[in-house]
Amino acid sequence: MKRNVLSLVLVCLTLVLITVGPAFGAEASSLPDERIRDATKVLMEISKQEDSGTMCDLLAKAEGVAIFPQVVKAGLMLGARYGKGIVLKRDYFTGQWYGPSFLEMTGLSYGFQIGVQSTALVLVITNERGMKSFEEGSFTFGGDVAIAAGPVGRHLEAGTDIQLKSAIYSYSMSKGAFVGLSLEGAKIKPDEAANELYWRHHAPSVELLQTEAAGSEIEPLIMELNELVLKGGGRILALN
Repeated sequence: MKRNVLSLVLVCLTLVLITVGPAFGAEASSLPDERIRDATKVLMEISKQEDSGTMCDLLAKAEGVAIFPQVVKAGLMLGARYGKGIVLKRDYFTGQWYGPSFLEMTGLSYGFQIGVQSTALVLVITNERGMKSFEEGSFTFGGDVAIAAGPVGRHLEAGTDIQLKSAIYSYSMSKGAFVGLSLEGAKIKPDEAANELYWRHHAPSVELLQTEAAGSEIEPLIMELNELVLKGGGRILALN
């Protein structure tokens, strides 16, 4: 019996690696500027959805946002997840954005799951506790910080205190099919190589997220974020 279970696990793991492996390579080869452009496209696509209004409301109150243009998850009982993204910090009172800091997401999962899914993911960071997790470096969803599926609809209900429910809300657009998709247990860590390539020096995430977001590479993404913040009734940095 034990031998049969072990054999099944090995087969599942092999299938996962065969399926996800090519995606790992594609993601690993992406340059920081390409990742920023892909993140901008993801925001534009999600913002076109009819039920994206609450995401805009959350962004208007947010401490920051993390965007993963592609997170690939595949599995057959045993699952693997991998993706690369960016995170930016926001000053609620001025509307100024800081960063970016580049990220990696990895993880294994167990339980009933079958299939392959490629997901574009936006994480709205709603409070200081959630933002601090990204500043400090590595952490795990569900263990170190709370995460929940973002509410959908045109607007949040009046009087809703989002900060009491979860530190981070997730929004996604997926291709393929997957049963049992969840970010619980996913690990986030800084993408040191991408950070050094973009910033031209090595620095911890907390330092990068205290640096004002500026430059031609990041400007289109900031403009798209500000449009969504304005839709949600939030503040943006006043232009001179």
